[in-house]
Amino acid sequence: MARKTVLHALHLELGARMVDFGGWDMPVNYGSQIEEHHQVRRAAGIFDVSHMCVVDVRGEGVRTFLSRLLANDVAKLRQPGKALYSCMLNEAGGVLDDLIVYFLNDEWFRIVVNAGTRDADLAWMRARAEEWQVAVAIEERIDLAMLAVQGPLAREALADLLSESDRGAALALKPFFGCECGHWFVARTGYTGEDGFEVMLPAAEAEPTWRALNAAGVASCGLGARDTLRLEAGMNLYGNDMDATRHPLESGLAWTVALEPADRDFVGRAALEAARASGGVARLTGVLLEGRGVLRGHQKIFVQDREYGELTSGSYSPTLECSIGFARVAHDCPNRVEVDIRGKRLPARLVKLPFVRQGKKCFEIPSEESVS
Repeated sequence: MARKTVLHALHLELGARMVDFGGWDMPVNYGSQIEEHHQVRRAAGIFDVSHMCVVDVRGEGVRTFLSRLLANDVAKLRQPGKALYSCMLNEAGGVLDDLIVYFLNDEWFRIVVNAGTRDADLAWMRARAEEWQVAVAIEERIDLAMLAVQGPLAREALADLLSESDRGAALALKPFFGCECGHWFVARTGYTGEDGFEVMLPAAEAEPTWRALNAAGVASCGLGARDTLRLEAGMNLYGNDMDATRHPLESGLAWTVALEPADRDFVGRAALEAARASGGVARLTGVLLEGRGVLRGHQKIFVQDREYGELTSGSYSPTLECSIGFARVAHDCPNRVEVDIRGKRLPARLVKLPFVRQGKKCFEIPSEESVS
C-alpha cells in the first residue's frame, strides 16, 4: 500500500489527481498542470514535499562521517544554516541518492533525501557509521512535514506567516541558506529552480499553513508542474537522470564532486578518478526538439546511422512552448541530432542547460517554419 503524507486528505479535498510516486500517493495536479506551472513562474505555488525524508545527524564525529559519506565536501560548510548539494555514492561511483545537507552546528547537520530512496539511504548511512565506528546519531524526523513555496512572490507570501523578527531573518536569507524561525526551519534552496522557500515544520501545522497560503493567493501545485519546472531549470530527477548504475561525471553532476583536497577518501572516489582518467565519459545534456512531437525518457538519439545515446527525461515546456528533455550521449556527439519518436526520426539539437533561468528563456526557440 502506498504511503501517505500528513496532507493526503487535504489533497483529496482540493480535488487533486493522485498517483504513485516512489511508493507514496501524491498529487500530480489539481486541475491544469500547465496553469500550475505558469503560476509558479509568474506568482507563487505550494508543493507538498513531506514524502522527502529529513534526517538529523548529530555527534562529535558528524563532520568526519559526512566527509567520507558524500562526494561533495562538507568542509565548505562553516556558516550556520549553509546548505550543500551533493551525491551519496556506492563504491562503484554510482549515485545512491542526490541530497541537500545543512550545517547547523559542529555537532548537528540536517540532510534531506529523496522519497523513493529514503529507507535505503537510512540503512546505508547507519551501516557506514557502524563500519567506520563514528560516534553519530542518525534520526529520521518523521514528526516534520515539508512544504515548498516557489515563485517570484513566494518568499513574501510565506514570510507574512512568520513573526516580525523571523520574517526579517527569512527574507534576509541568501540562496542555499536556511535558518530556524521559531520551531520552523526555513530554507532557500530552490526546489523547482524558481526562488522561494522550503519549510520544515511540525506535521500538525502543515494543513493550516497550506490553507493560509492558498488564502493568500498561492496556488496548490502537484508533481506534474514540478517535473516541467525542474526540466526547464536543468535539474536532475533521481531514477531518471541518475541512479546507482551511473556516476556523477556522466550525469551532469561533476560540479558536485570535490576531488580536492586529494587526501579526502570518500566512498566512490577511486571509481570516479578511474572514470575520469579513462576519458570518453558520456555526458548529460539538454535536448530541444525542433518541430512537433513530445520528448520522453528512453527515446534514442541518432546522427545518421550511429546511435549516440538516449533521452533520460522529457516533456512539453510550457514556458518555451516546445518539447525539451535531457539525454545521456557519447562525449563526441554532435549538437545536431535526430530523436527516434515511435519509429520516426525528428530533428533536434543539443543545448547547454538550463533552458529557463529565473523565468527567462536562455535562448531563442526556432519557429516551425525555420526548421521545416
